[in-house]
Amino acid sequence: MSSLFGEERKQIILQLVNSNGKVRTNELVEKLQVSSESIRRYLEDLEAEKKLKRVYGGAVKLNLERSEPSHLSREVMRAEEKKRIGRVAAELVQDNDTIVIDEGTTPLQMISFLTTKKDLTILTSSITALNLLIEYQNNGILKAEVYFLGGKVNAKHHRVGGAFAEKMMKSFYVDKAFLSMDGLLLHKGLTCYDPERAELAKRFIENANESIVLADHSKIGISTLCKVADLMEVDIVISDAPAPEEWDADLQSKNVTWMIAEEL
Repeated sequence: MSSLFGEERKQIILQLVNSNGKVRTNELVEKLQVSSESIRRYLEDLEAEKKLKRVYGGAVKLNLERSEPSHLSREVMRAEEKKRIGRVAAELVQDNDTIVIDEGTTPLQMISFLTTKKDLTILTSSITALNLLIEYQNNGILKAEVYFLGGKVNAKHHRVGGAFAEKMMKSFYVDKAFLSMDGLLLHKGLTCYDPERAELAKRFIENANESIVLADHSKIGISTLCKVADLMEVDIVISDAPAPEEWDADLQSKNVTWMIAEEL
């Protein structure tokens, strides 16, 4: 590693930060085989470029979003990647399945790929998903029973949540739950911004035979306010990017399948 140029070392540091959420100075000294003073300069440069944040003993991933973007903002963010992920997720659905589609804009992309399926039962907490499902039913292009989980309406995010939605979900057991998350980190698990959303997502996971997380690359390596579950509690992750290499052993040991949605 000592023969690497400074810019190459900084790229390695960034890759580690983005994969793990943080790096420690002593680990970088050992890995890159340079002095702690050199590491300090690299971290200072990367912080000045707004690519990470220095903390005592190392650096952490820079998370510019401190609150959840609105539903309308999320719909247009990384739309192509979400469509690819939604297509792969829909391929996991079988005729006669009972499924949950949560309020995320990535699971929403599944719906247009479900029109060839027969006799589905679909539960959702998403007002946008509900409207789309009703439209498809009225146009005769989707035949499914649809259940809307009633609860407190969150107008900004076009979803329902809270105690009433959780109580209603207790009455259902489903084959597959398709969930979006705001952060995926190996040792901090699956996280989101909203406590009510986190509690409902926990119920989805508990009451599903299979839990499937849909997350584009921007969610990998970060954590947000509310923990939903350990990463190893779900069965499948579908993303447009591979899992960080250092996660592979843990994923394999817990039988978590990581699927990559290739370009259409």
